[in-house]
Amino acid sequence: MTQQARVVYTARTHTTGGRDGASRSSDGRLDIKLSTPGTEAGGTNPEQLFAAGWSACFEGAIGLASRKMKVTLPSDLAIDAEVDLCLGDDGHFLRARLNVSLPGLEQSVARALVDMAHETCPYSRATRGNIEVAINLV
Repeated sequence: MTQQARVVYTARTHTTGGRDGASRSSDGRLDIKLSTPGTEAGGTNPEQLFAAGWSACFEGAIGLASRKMKVTLPSDLAIDAEVDLCLGDDGHFLRARLNVSLPGLEQSVARALVDMAHETCPYSRATRGNIEVAINLV
């Protein structure tokens, strides 16, 4: 079932060569060489790009949650994202951890912000029920 919605933004990229190729956005702001994880080849990989995108989006969702809860976020808020490319009996799959640092906030407030962000972040919503995800306060 397709959800009716107003499109806010569409990212467009052109990729050739798969994991050992290149990818460029339609506006030219992203122009990268790709490489297979664990190789000496230069470039990044899809898992790194996914981790960067998810952590940036998640931080934005924390910002929205903080405004709703009327909580001032620490200036040194940070998210370290880890995306594992795994190989199991049924093939490759992803697993992820978002390690969120909200220094100076009470644990209960930080947890409430992170839980609310995890409910609203588009990346969290897209992965919910599809991959193993841990959201850790560090």
